[in-house]
Amino acid sequence: MPSSLSVREAYRLIHSTGSELESLLQEAGALRDEAKGKTVTYSRKIFLPVTNLCRDRCSYCTFRKDPNDPDAWTMSPAEIDDVLIRGKKQGCKEALMCLGDKPEAAFPQYRETLKGFGYQTTAEYVARACEMAIEHNFLPHTNAGVLSREEMQLLKPLNVSLGLMLENVSPRLTGRGMPHFSAPDKHPSMRLQMIREAGELSIPFTTGILIGIGETPEERVDSLAAIRDLHAQHGHIQEVIIQNFRAKPDTRMAGYEEPEAVDIARTIAVARLFLGGEMNLQAPPNLSPNDHRLLLRAGINDWGGISPVTRDYVNPEAAWPHLEKLAATCREEGFTLCERLAIYDEYIERPEFLNPLLHSLVAARQSEIAQEYYESA
Repeated sequence: MPSSLSVREAYRLIHSTGSELESLLQEAGALRDEAKGKTVTYSRKIFLPVTNLCRDRCSYCTFRKDPNDPDAWTMSPAEIDDVLIRGKKQGCKEALMCLGDKPEAAFPQYRETLKGFGYQTTAEYVARACEMAIEHNFLPHTNAGVLSREEMQLLKPLNVSLGLMLENVSPRLTGRGMPHFSAPDKHPSMRLQMIREAGELSIPFTTGILIGIGETPEERVDSLAAIRDLHAQHGHIQEVIIQNFRAKPDTRMAGYEEPEAVDIARTIAVARLFLGGEMNLQAPPNLSPNDHRLLLRAGINDWGGISPVTRDYVNPEAAWPHLEKLAATCREEGFTLCERLAIYDEYIERPEFLNPLLHSLVAARQSEIAQEYYESA
């Protein structure tokens, strides 16, 4: 059910308070229930931070490092294999490849590291990591920053989905003194181009917005509008994340005020009404640990990836929730927590979106989830 909410109406709702805000949350929750039922999903994953070297310097990030930093790393094939083995023992099904943007463009040392592994580019090395994941019966999902069309063509046969956070569509945030000033790969035009080209290549795609980094409420709506327009053209956006900024020590935004829970919920509710009932809408549970009930009320139907093996390397201060506790919260709010795959069901049976060679592996993982759900019922 596509959304009929206009940008102008969304501009008004993103400022709602009091009784209007309560009505907004109720309407968003009802739309979610109508389209998705009372099931909320998550993906059981391992997090593979292939490298934390990155040429961008976002004002809020602690993940990226320079080669001479003592906490810099690039995972070796043996280290990747070790995490895959541990994750398989814990029943994980998604292998999330997450890494910095274009490190080979900035760091000669990293190019030498790649060469030592036998690869010329990061995309080639990530492709090999995906092959290793598939050999261990994982479904890879890669978020490697801005990728070219050719790099996505390389990775598509080895991934069930790709991802890139749009974050915000406003170029204002790339100006001097703003969070993306020293981050060339955060320019909205580059990120929009990748999301569009992923649609042209029929790649199931996860994207989203980052709220609380200095954007206006209207710029949040504009970002959602850009996502909605791209999805209307290509039908490839399988999930939209509403992610809240978290202030981190030793960053330029360490003292920056984080968005309040009600602001996060209001943005989620507007996103639900604006993107429609059929869109899968996620809020990371580890970034709002005390507000899960409010996020459910606001209209999400997914919690994203949760790992029993690896931490959230992008937000290391934010532990994953215990699945039993999250499931109990969902039950108390009238929902059932269910596991999903890194590709949503609506894309599995569409051959243009899923490599036929991965279909049997996807089907096997689906059967495992169904059996686990049956045994726990």
